[in-house]
Amino acid sequence: MISGTTKIYGIFGHPVRHTFSPAMQNAAFRKLGMDACYVPFAVPPEHLENAVRSVISLGLCGINITVPHKERVPAYLDDLSEEARLIGAVNTIEVREGRLIGHNTDGRGFLRSLREQGRLDPKGRKFLFIGSGGAARSVSFSLALAGASAIAFFDLDARKASQLANDVRIKTGVPSATLAHEDLVHHATDADCIINATPLGLKRSDPLPLPAEFIRRTHLVCDLVYNPVETRFLKTAKRRRARTLPGLGMLLYQGVIAFEIWTGEKGPIIVMKNALSRQIR
Repeated sequence: MISGTTKIYGIFGHPVRHTFSPAMQNAAFRKLGMDACYVPFAVPPEHLENAVRSVISLGLCGINITVPHKERVPAYLDDLSEEARLIGAVNTIEVREGRLIGHNTDGRGFLRSLREQGRLDPKGRKFLFIGSGGAARSVSFSLALAGASAIAFFDLDARKASQLANDVRIKTGVPSATLAHEDLVHHATDADCIINATPLGLKRSDPLPLPAEFIRRTHLVCDLVYNPVETRFLKTAKRRRARTLPGLGMLLYQGVIAFEIWTGEKGPIIVMKNALSRQIR
């Protein structure tokens, strides 16, 4: 039941038809008996500033930000968390005493999944990213802040990978490199964890982001693609006897952390996970 006392949360994106966040967050509100609801708002890029300016005047209590707005929205906020400032992107807006505070829970969500589901502490570990887009940016900065010893990036767009590697190295001090194709074998072998941060895997016909022969049984292989839950890349890694970590955990925990920022309540993880699982076919 929605009434005059119901607290409204939501997500700004364009498009937002695909989002699983309403199912997850509304399940959490129901579980805790909170008078609150979470709704998607389709916000075209040209209306982003107006939409953000309306959060306070409409009495919205918290907002998630998804593509294509994560990098642009910080300009319209009152303050940023340290992590969001370093990353240069925001996926969660906290409303605090009439001010809008930007957070980035994507990387923290990955870290929580890495530790709890992947059973890997990032401190002192070496990471290889395939891809250097927004997801790689959030996760790599969080890994650097958590004590990773080295981070390497491979991307067909070498300029983009080089920019991200330079940003991570300059802002965090963690050694970060851009790889040419001929460097992949060495760095893949040397890495503790390989992370697919490309869209490859969304379709069954997609090629592998990394040749199968580069995967060792000593690796933890992660995929930031969460639908399907087990991508072709992860299936291949299992056949190579490597440990694997699906992207669903990152999606879950970034939502749990956002919920906790907004409400001050502990997120009901099992309920939120079950709600997500029902959305993914």
